[in-house]
Amino acid sequence: MPIDSPNKDIQPEENSVLICQYRSCLAAGSAEVLAAFEAIEGINYKIVGTGCQGQCSCGPTVRIVPEETWYCRIKPSDVPEIVAQHLVGGSRIEAKLNPRIHIRFSF
Repeated sequence: MPIDSPNKDIQPEENSVLICQYRSCLAAGSAEVLAAFEAIEGINYKIVGTGCQGQCSCGPTVRIVPEETWYCRIKPSDVPEIVAQHLVGGSRIEAKLNPRIHIRFSF
């Protein structure tokens, strides 16, 4: 069942992984992405299913706060890499960044 609005209990300073669970993202497999994050133990992030995050054409959307990293078109198979490289290792995964939010310039 889709969540109608983002979780208001998340504080901006709280380390959280927000996974959209609204219509377009659900249709693209976001429930499985949420389950994959929830299955991983020992990470210092709150895992939260949210309502629409406004990136419907890029779903499933995974947003990491408070730093505001947005990943797009995430599959359950991407979750271990996000956890190991980003949440534990501290390095963004450039290839998975949402290009609408994380604009890259080439000079």
